[in-house]
Amino acid sequence: MRVWLKINTGMNRLGFRPVEALKAWRALSRLDGISGLGLVTHFANADTLASGQTEQQLGRFRALQEVLAGELGEPVPDSLANSAAILAWPEAAGSWMRPGIALYGSSPFGRQSAAFFGLQPVMTLHARLIAVHEVPAGESVGYGAAWTASQATRIGVVSIGYGDGYPRHAPSGTPVLVNGRRCQLAGRVSMDMITVDLGEVPARPGDEVVLWGEGLPADEVAAAAGTISYELFCRLTPRVRRVVDAG
Repeated sequence: MRVWLKINTGMNRLGFRPVEALKAWRALSRLDGISGLGLVTHFANADTLASGQTEQQLGRFRALQEVLAGELGEPVPDSLANSAAILAWPEAAGSWMRPGIALYGSSPFGRQSAAFFGLQPVMTLHARLIAVHEVPAGESVGYGAAWTASQATRIGVVSIGYGDGYPRHAPSGTPVLVNGRRCQLAGRVSMDMITVDLGEVPARPGDEVVLWGEGLPADEVAAAAGTISYELFCRLTPRVRRVVDAG
């Protein structure tokens, strides 16, 4: 089998520290059934360009790699780069790279959008309007009366909620698309429903609502909810119907 030896260069989660890694490498090299060895590490802070931690981790990794290459007399296969490192740290390129969030079409950086890197969403979360009604000025919507209409407002009720994995902590103002046009959450997210301020957008029950994906970056929704897009993708519950487009 082929073995990747994980090096703890500063993430302090899993892996051998460099001195221990030398011993582990040498022990593995003596075992039967090992067809090849490589070194792998993981960056803790590659999405923060102002931090020196990534350079420090790189230095520790490359130093160990050079020692082992000297012993072997040949290059040592390596894998360092996650999505942030692939996009922003060319010196972290290796034999293998491990994109994560970028594969979903989201950006690993808070201040640079997915579109900036040419990334496209691979998931679009849809729901439907199940009701449209008008709320008079001064009346509130939803649990806790968390949102109050400053004027007569058309409210749309959408068939999705935290029971489906939509973030319960998404506040009023979080964007959605109704018939391709931007609207905002109005009131708290319920288990099975959200309510949105339709403004002047023409809408009726049955119309499509995009919660994130094509036309509405998941990163933007995640930022509004105080989280990251990874959490949005991972929290969808089994009752959300999946449709896979192989094209």
